[in-house]
Amino acid sequence: MVVHLLDGTYELFRQFYGRRRGRGGGGRFGAAAGVLHSILQMAETGTTHIGVATDHVIESFRNEMWPGYKTGAGVDPALKAQFGPLEEGLAAMGVAVWPMVELEADDALAAAARIAADDDDVEQVCIWTPDKDLAQAVRGNRVVQVDRRAGTIRNADGVREKFGVGPDGIPDLLALVGDSADGYPGIPGIGKVGAARLVNQHGRIEDFPPEVLGERRDLALLFKDLATLRSGEALFARAEQLRWKGPGGDFAAWAGEIGDDRLAERAAAAAT
Repeated sequence: MVVHLLDGTYELFRQFYGRRRGRGGGGRFGAAAGVLHSILQMAETGTTHIGVATDHVIESFRNEMWPGYKTGAGVDPALKAQFGPLEEGLAAMGVAVWPMVELEADDALAAAARIAADDDDVEQVCIWTPDKDLAQAVRGNRVVQVDRRAGTIRNADGVREKFGVGPDGIPDLLALVGDSADGYPGIPGIGKVGAARLVNQHGRIEDFPPEVLGERRDLALLFKDLATLRSGEALFARAEQLRWKGPGGDFAAWAGEIGDDRLAERAAAAAT
């Protein structure tokens, strides 16, 4: 089996702003419905095992570690209002969904990828997100990252080609260059090329010679801690639990409530 793992938060943002750019409507819950339609399209084209992680709240334990870490401030209220309905819709449609509170969706995806990759019945794990954080979860050709936006699939060699370091070096790289999307700046004066060179030359930041970072070492280690995904959550036991078996009995009612009866029709047809 091939396991597909989706970043529900990213997909919701993509649908929301894609509809705005295209002036597409869909009502108050059009973006949430759009995510479900995209998942049904995957099921219609052969996807059998799927799980979706979401940020039930935008904040996480990382906000206590760094004051500038990303928050829900500035998120469009119309977008924020669709997080709950998305999670409800996924569950009603019979899709495994992991709404994260203390951790983030990225952590859940890393955990799900670890569990699935350790399952002998799994041929490959595909993580559907362009987020560079998830590059650290890639393992050879067994766990790959699908960047729908760029139209690429990155295995471990692809990660090294794009970032200049292998998957294991991603947290160190991000610690040095920073991540504006997550709200930490990295180490001043170190760019992407220089950071990759340092990681390839010295390995982990913990192993850098003292003179490389000097008094900035502790800050770099803090940023690395922020960038390191927590993959220890026991989200499920076996990958077979992620098999999509069709919508639940209450899905048609849910689809009707958000004004998209076609979702129920499409889900029923895809399950046959």
